[in-house]
Amino acid sequence: MSDVERPVSGVRRSHRLWVVALTAAAVVTADQTTKSVALHRLQNGPIHLLGPLSFALSFNSGVAFSLGSGLTVPILVIGAVLVVVLIWFAHAAPSYPVAVGTGLILGGALGNLADRIFRGHHGAVVDFIHLGFWPTFNLADFSIVAGGVLLVASVWWHLAEAKEDEAGA
Repeated sequence: MSDVERPVSGVRRSHRLWVVALTAAAVVTADQTTKSVALHRLQNGPIHLLGPLSFALSFNSGVAFSLGSGLTVPILVIGAVLVVVLIWFAHAAPSYPVAVGTGLILGGALGNLADRIFRGHHGAVVDFIHLGFWPTFNLADFSIVAGGVLLVASVWWHLAEAKEDEAGA
C-alpha cells in the first residue's frame, strides 16, 4: 500500500500538517524577503541577468495577468476565503506530496495577501521577476503554480497506482 493510499492516522496527519505549515512559512519568508530586496534594489530600474531573465519592479493590483486590476476589496475577500479553505484542506492531506503542494499554495496566497494588506501600494502586490515573454511575477506566484502542479501530479500518480492495483488484482 503506497503512502498516498494509507489512511491518514493521527501521527501521520500531524506530520503532514507540520509539512504544510513549514512549507507555507518558508514560502512566506522567502517571498516577503525577496519583495523587500526588490523594492530596495530595483528603484532605479531593472537589472538584466541572463537571456530573457531580468528583475524589473512592478505592482499588480489585480490577480493573474493583472485581471481585475483595481478590485482590491473583492480580491482580499477571495484571498482570505482561499486561505481558510487551504487550511481546512491541509488537515486532511492524504500524502506528503499533497502536503507540500498545499503548503506551497498556502504560502503563496499568504505572501500575496500580506502585500495587499500590509505594504503601502494600494492593495497591489510587488512583482519583480521578468522573463520578457511572460507577465512579471513574484515568488508567491511561482509557489502557487508549483504547488498546483504538484497537487495535479499527486492526483495523477494516485490514479495511475489505483489503476495498476486494479489490473493486478
